[in-house]
Amino acid sequence: MVHIVGAGPGAEDLITVRGLRLLKQADIVIYAGSLVNPGLLKETKQGAVIYDSAKMTLEQVMEVIEQAWKEQKEVVRLHTGDPCLYGAIREQMDAMDKLGITYDICPGVSSFCGTAAALQMEYTLPGISQSVIITRMAGRTPVPERESIRQFASHQATMVIFLSTGMLKELSKELMAGGYSPDTPAAIVYKATWKEEEKYICTVGTLAQTAKEHNITKTALMIIGEAVTHSNYA
Repeated sequence: MVHIVGAGPGAEDLITVRGLRLLKQADIVIYAGSLVNPGLLKETKQGAVIYDSAKMTLEQVMEVIEQAWKEQKEVVRLHTGDPCLYGAIREQMDAMDKLGITYDICPGVSSFCGTAAALQMEYTLPGISQSVIITRMAGRTPVPERESIRQFASHQATMVIFLSTGMLKELSKELMAGGYSPDTPAAIVYKATWKEEEKYICTVGTLAQTAKEHNITKTALMIIGEAVTHSNYA
């Protein structure tokens, strides 16, 4: 069996009980590079073979999985956060389907949950916002026009923006073009739940400036909307 496991947002003890059990049982672990806390790898059993998928192509990952399947070994494909959010698991499942390899998915705590915990805030506040939009800026991976930042901004819901730390000037422009004012509350959270965690309250208009001041260039989530005002750090 191949188990696609969510490692959680960063802290070693935020993997699920089921995920940890599967990790301890695995003969082979393929983990998502620097995105997964390496401390979790200490939980693997003696003799387990560990691969860093950041250095592998999809084809190489599948070669390892297929060989392990033929040898009747247990495989854990360890993804950051929850695999269903920007985990690129569909292409792996399609490949396993073609090969007749059985697999299951163990959900994990997403980094957007870890980010709310870091800020001590609730995304869905009565009278403020009852919806959360999880999205990203278009980059190497395109985003459908109907799902653009500008389109979503018109809803004035709470927004959680992944994979966009290097495009904050453009992000601010798109948010304002969609209807957010420059002084709309925002937050930047770097590596939520990790020991290196950093969090900063700012506004839509000062996202890029805030990130530059604190040298944040990657591995951060941006939270947009009035709900941020009610964070304990606002």
